[in-house]
Amino acid sequence: MKEQLKRLLNQIEAEVRLTLGMTGRRALDPKVMSAIAATPRDKFVPDRYLDSAYDNAPLPIGHGQTISQPYIVALMTDLLELEEHAKVLEIGTGSGYQAAILSLLCEQVYTIEYVPELAEVANARFKELGYDNIKCIAGNGYDGWPEYAPFDGIIVTAAATHIPVALIEQLKPGGRMVIPVGAQNRYQELTLVEKDENGELDIRGVLSVAFVPFQGEHGS
Repeated sequence: MKEQLKRLLNQIEAEVRLTLGMTGRRALDPKVMSAIAATPRDKFVPDRYLDSAYDNAPLPIGHGQTISQPYIVALMTDLLELEEHAKVLEIGTGSGYQAAILSLLCEQVYTIEYVPELAEVANARFKELGYDNIKCIAGNGYDGWPEYAPFDGIIVTAAATHIPVALIEQLKPGGRMVIPVGAQNRYQELTLVEKDENGELDIRGVLSVAFVPFQGEHGS
């Protein structure tokens, strides 16, 4: 397992260098790479895919959903530039892998999963593995989680046709959101949204990506 993890970390670093021209990042924050290294991806994939758990590739987790490619997980996490006391909202819990990594880098993670069965499994997994700063519910993430807003960071792990207004409103001034935007079931653009202290937005594309559709999106 150690050799598989080492290979995965090397592959992520190689892909970071390969995509430098698009992302502008020569390397990811060492804290992000440490969180990747400390999170057992084999605990977040179905048993039939255990042999591929540390491949730098997405894997099916049932219900038409996937656990994302580790490089993309690492890049999206890095783009949030989280501080230790940050509060983060994730839309699309899936297997719980991304939330687990975030939980090592911030104070509290709130994560919403559209498929109740996946939310149930993720909650059981968080409890079993001791991730006690993650709060997960089943629901429609399009409307965010206003009860706990505003958030220092928001991460969306499904492809949206547009950036939901509710998520922009729930992003704290000075905060960052990372979301894949574009036509569903095709390639999208991984998009970084920064809100300054005056509430003004800076929105820019980072990288071409392919995510499963944002379920429950209004108008979809």
